Amino acid sequence: MKVHVPRDSAAKALGADQVASAFAKLDGVEVIRNSSRGMVWLEPFVEFDTPNGRAGYGPVTAKDVQSIFKSHSSNAKHKLSVGLVEDLEWLKKQERLTFARAGITDPLSLSDYIAHGGFEGLKTALKKSGAEIVKQVSDSGLRGRGGAAFPTGIKWKTVLDTAADQKYVCCNADEGDSGTFADRMVMEGDPFMLIEGMTIAGIATGATKGFVYIRSEYPDAVAVMKEAIAIAVNANWLGPNIQGTDKSFSLVVRTGAGAYICGEETAMLDSLEGKRGMVRFKPPLPAIEGLFGKPTVINNVLSFAAVPFILAKGGEAYKNYGLGRSRGTLPFQLAGNIKQGGLVEKAFGITLRELVEGFGGGTASGRRVRAMQVGGPLGAYVPASDLDLAMDYEAFAAKGAMVGHGGIVVFDDTVDMAEQARFAMEFCAIESCGKCTPCRIGAVRGIEVVDRIADGDASALPILADLCNTMKFGSLCALGGFTPYPVMSALTHFPDDFSRAKEAAE
Repeated sequence: MKVHVPRDSAAKALGADQVASAFAKLDGVEVIRNSSRGMVWLEPFVEFDTPNGRAGYGPVTAKDVQSIFKSHSSNAKHKLSVGLVEDLEWLKKQERLTFARAGITDPLSLSDYIAHGGFEGLKTALKKSGAEIVKQVSDSGLRGRGGAAFPTGIKWKTVLDTAADQKYVCCNADEGDSGTFADRMVMEGDPFMLIEGMTIAGIATGATKGFVYIRSEYPDAVAVMKEAIAIAVNANWLGPNIQGTDKSFSLVVRTGAGAYICGEETAMLDSLEGKRGMVRFKPPLPAIEGLFGKPTVINNVLSFAAVPFILAKGGEAYKNYGLGRSRGTLPFQLAGNIKQGGLVEKAFGITLRELVEGFGGGTASGRRVRAMQVGGPLGAYVPASDLDLAMDYEAFAAKGAMVGHGGIVVFDDTVDMAEQARFAMEFCAIESCGKCTPCRIGAVRGIEVVDRIADGDASALPILADLCNTMKFGSLCALGGFTPYPVMSALTHFPDDFSRAKEAAE
């Protein structure tokens, strides 16, 4: 009897290792550590192979193992049974392109990966010129999934067209935004997909060496990626003369030291070079003078992870998903006060309501949704009145918000938005690299001004607006530039909370 237990960090934090150990002690049971389906509210989620598909149970504890085993063996219904996994509406309603293998494969089984379509994109890329690969990526409409949404094809073409004796590919896996975990799930659950995407980028642009920069708080991702790279090298999917061709590409994992600012691409480059992570002036762009002064492709995990599908199926196939200038799919991450937290991959155009109330099941507290912070700690607070807003880069920009990395943190009607606005300034003050004045000084002054407003000082309102404007347009990078989004959105949509803070103080 084959039993699948996730090795995902979230599942392990909830007891997956203990569940796997308990199943392993049973006679006639083979335990397979698979990736996570993304249904975090059901973790640890256990699956049994059956002639009709996989039967799922969750959330499972080690104490449930004996009863589940007996029930499954006798075809009896167990209280934790969710039925056949393939029949779950939560999964059936998604468009899983990047997470097609999520929960299905053993993350470190190369044969599993290949059996489920792995390396088809790389095989195609090995037969094409760099320009042809870049055209496919451009035709797909893929934009940077790290938050900036810059067209990936343009970035790759710039590196391709820049002459140099050495070029690099860098994956920004410093996923530090609250409420985001898609990058981690890719690295822990489908590492060969990231390896494939980065190798395609190297072949497309003429880069022969790549780095995966992973945040130190992700030890499982670091370990899995290192093992997967070794497996890929051994099977000649990485290294010199890939699969007998004249193409070569090597890959190395580097671990960050726990600085949020290193999620900014140029600060990450400084860190990779062994320096303190500090934001660089632009120009020159990293695509022209990046790592060690050489042309460098920098994308985040989800951007590289989308590439294998694009090369395997064609740019037009990917472009068929989404709307407007927001093409393809995005793995949305539901967190915060949410009943069914987890990862939902859907084409752009789905609304916040469909995600939060449909897939998420509303708040965990059962109270009404009041606000959602979309795009991490620097994202704007979207009020419940905008629940029908479509997940689309331009639609969000028109509302003074951003889709970002696809993280959605939900708050119910007990949240104090004045406190949330203050937290945004406080976060910026702590995480600033200190290089530019608007961010370094502005965030500290911002805390003081928000406190003045909360104390009932109306004269501080225009000061806050002016300060936010200075930070937004004067900061060197997005840390200082985006901090005004949560602050001003909280003040704009929830002004009563600031006067309520004054009343509470009195």
